[in-house]
Amino acid sequence: MNLHPWNKSFVWQNHIATSGVLTQTQVDQFDSEGYVVVNDIFTSSELKELVEITDAAQAEAAAHLAAQPNKRIAISEIGAITFAAELASRKPDIHKFVKNTKIMGACRDLVGPDVRMYHDQAVYKQIEKPRRFPWHQDNGYLFVEPQHYLTCWIALNDATIENGCPQIIPGIHKNGTLSHYMVSTLGYECFENPPSTPVVAEIKAGGAVFFSSLTPHLTGPNCSNNVRKAYIVQYARHDALVMEGNAGDGGPTGSHTISSEPRGIAVLESGQICAN
Repeated sequence: MNLHPWNKSFVWQNHIATSGVLTQTQVDQFDSEGYVVVNDIFTSSELKELVEITDAAQAEAAAHLAAQPNKRIAISEIGAITFAAELASRKPDIHKFVKNTKIMGACRDLVGPDVRMYHDQAVYKQIEKPRRFPWHQDNGYLFVEPQHYLTCWIALNDATIENGCPQIIPGIHKNGTLSHYMVSTLGYECFENPPSTPVVAEIKAGGAVFFSSLTPHLTGPNCSNNVRKAYIVQYARHDALVMEGNAGDGGPTGSHTISSEPRGIAVLESGQICAN
């Protein structure tokens, strides 16, 4: 494992449970292992409404993919894995879900009192072309400072080892961002062979796994008979910067704040959930 060229002086900072949503034991697990699973975030009726929104967005994305010459764009491919991105900036009905009180409590504990959304996407792993995703850190795609932000991977149906739930390498997050390399059409990879035994994070529908942007993870192939559905939301400090430039050419050459992007929606201010 090699560090990302822009990862010069990273030090992991431990967290304290203050929201009443996560226990200190859960927060300590997150700090030690880089993840924590929390079930029962959404009620059955809330989950039904959320899935209706993501299903509609996925139908739009699938129609767009179907019109492409190879039925794919980058790593999104009909029959394999499909992405519907930036829903919160396009579909206001989803805001109440990204500002769910339990998720916001986790954000207070694991990010801080002032938080913005960084990115969101519905990811559906299809059954026709089973494939795994490469081992990667979320901060290996676009380099953000501070390097740690929070990914909330919500299971829209039961996520199991059979249908491609997340798998995690614990403890590596404390090193900061690793170097990543493009692997054909699959995306970026930080290592091919994991340095330790992966932890399988199975999640009940309506629950989530919270992990750091620095936690190496992948999802396995969907070997079930049903589409595996997930909604993934990422949260960062309100003053987080997206670094610009190509690490292979030196740099960074500049930066911009997440608040300058349409998707950088404010969700917490001074520890309180934002109304709009």
